[in-house]
Amino acid sequence: QVQLVESGGGFVQAGGSLRLSCTASGGTRYNYDVAWFRQAPGKEREFVAGIEWAGLNDYSGDAVKGRATISADHAVNTVLLRMSSLKPEDTAVYYCAAREGGINLVATTYQYWGQGTQVTVSS
Repeated sequence: QVQLVESGGGFVQAGGSLRLSCTASGGTRYNYDVAWFRQAPGKEREFVAGIEWAGLNDYSGDAVKGRATISADHAVNTVLLRMSSLKPEDTAVYYCAAREGGINLVATTYQYWGQGTQVTVSS
């Protein structure tokens, strides 16, 4: 069983930047593909960015394209999400998720989820 733990959320002013971390533990191998989703109150869970564990491909959602960078540190089983030029509409709970078989934009296709970390962007 794989456990995912997110960290790095908090309060940020509009125009600022943040870095979120997702660290995996448990299981016997860490070759899952990892994505970040976010969910604002009253809205559906939205794909933010994803990376294949082999590091060959990464993807960004339309809402953050050009403002988000995702990377993987295999030595510590961690995926990092860096976002810049933050906007109030980026306010949400950000979740890390993992699956096998490639990055998918649909949240229900992911097997493992972290508990989420709140990001609040003030105007």
